[in-house]
Amino acid sequence: MKKYTILIILMVVGIGLMTIFFGSNVMKMSIPLQEYEIFVDPIIDKQNLFDIGRVTIQNTGSKPLTNIHINFGDGDTLDLKILEPGDKILLSPPSDNSMEFVMVSADNEIFSSKEYRTPPKMVGMMGS
Repeated sequence: MKKYTILIILMVVGIGLMTIFFGSNVMKMSIPLQEYEIFVDPIIDKQNLFDIGRVTIQNTGSKPLTNIHINFGDGDTLDLKILEPGDKILLSPPSDNSMEFVMVSADNEIFSSKEYRTPPKMVGMMGS
């Protein structure tokens, strides 16, 4: 009977640790930890005939981001006035862009530079 008691205690402790670990990760997504913070995710989706690029930009801070400058490379830029906390925008680079990187800057010393990533292909999905 002691073996089962120890096993049950270990399982409860394990579940409790997992709850704390995953719960803290969920809280990071929903509660802004910094006043000024930005999330940038450039994706390039390679199709058989053409490539589709898209850039997700989200204000993950608790205060608005102002004077946002987006550099798609190849001399292609875009300026935005303001992005409120929690707001997310989806942008596409110009069709003739080489889609190698994206640099995003804003007031309050915000800067992010990312290379495009290719999402994994799923069986049955378009382009796979």
